[in-house]
Amino acid sequence: MSTLAIEGYRSLRQLVLPLAQLNVVTGANGSGKSSLYRALRLLADSSRNGAVAALARQGGLPSTLWAGPEVIGRAVREGRYPVQGTVRSGPVSLRLGFAGDDFGYAMDLGLPSPTDGGSAFQLDPEIKAEAIWSGPVLRPAAVLAERGRGAVRVRQADGGWWRVPGAIQPFDSMLSEIADPQRTPELLALRERIRTWRFYDQLRTDANAPARASQIGTRTFILDHDGADLAAALQTIREIGDHDALVTAIDHAFPGSRLEVAGEAGRFELRLHQHGLLRPLHAAELSDGTLRYLFWVAALLTPRAPALLVLNEPETSLHPDLIAPLADLAAAASARTQIIVVTHNPSLVAALSDQEARTIELVKEHGQTAVAGQDSLDEPPWHWPKR
Repeated sequence: MSTLAIEGYRSLRQLVLPLAQLNVVTGANGSGKSSLYRALRLLADSSRNGAVAALARQGGLPSTLWAGPEVIGRAVREGRYPVQGTVRSGPVSLRLGFAGDDFGYAMDLGLPSPTDGGSAFQLDPEIKAEAIWSGPVLRPAAVLAERGRGAVRVRQADGGWWRVPGAIQPFDSMLSEIADPQRTPELLALRERIRTWRFYDQLRTDANAPARASQIGTRTFILDHDGADLAAALQTIREIGDHDALVTAIDHAFPGSRLEVAGEAGRFELRLHQHGLLRPLHAAELSDGTLRYLFWVAALLTPRAPALLVLNEPETSLHPDLIAPLADLAAAASARTQIIVVTHNPSLVAALSDQEARTIELVKEHGQTAVAGQDSLDEPPWHWPKR
């Protein structure tokens, strides 16, 4: 992904971001970091037909749309005139999209269409338009598949179009609903790529966290969202992943220490041997910061690297001495997968910048999120699909 575009979502009125292989998103509280993270999750949800439901859980479009005026005039920007409402000239719209050197995808969500007798699902927005294209910029000749007014058509190898039989429901994404290996190979390839995206923001380190207790152990290529299978994930890395990188990551953070995954009757328990101690520390005894660092080791050294890995405030509970090892882990993982780290920790931002990460600092201007130092000429080219 080289470009991320968001329009009309919370404080993200119009945002087009250039992305690198390793990125760090930062900014003050309330600058829009969480909104950007949620927008990325919505894009990922579209591949599993979950974007509409996710928006409904957030209160529907009325609660998630940009709450400011459609147009911010020059006088308002210069502080010479108060912000006032304007007459809307375009349809209500929330747009999400991304593009890379090979494929791009965008979706446009709007208010439900009036129906006879109404519907009980008033919080469900509708997908008004979708498009998949080749290359970094949407243009007519590059379109591979597009959806509008319930109809979907897909470009074929001979340059012609295949119109998908029937109409697609307004709450269904063409990414999840259309699967024809012969007629839609690019659509399927893009869908499977998005489905590899991983997000971590619910890893548990509390006293009752599942990772602190023994768990059934089975080969675990992807760390679970709450970290319950941490011991199995680390053992999987040890056996079929980069064992040397695992040893280095532990020694870098805790010099002279080593991990042990004890197994009995099919249950795994994590233990940490530390220099100077007569016995290993069990997972239940580890500090929140130590346990959280081990989560990041498992996530970043995964044997099955995703196309995109997004870490939300990974510095939480970490001791300052663990910031540099975390940055080193992220930089090494970016050789296999694209990394986006969302953080407000200056030390982590600096450590990732030293690893040549692209730094994206978000700021608030007249209620909307902008990128510090970026104007319209610095934005990558971007076009939205038409309804």
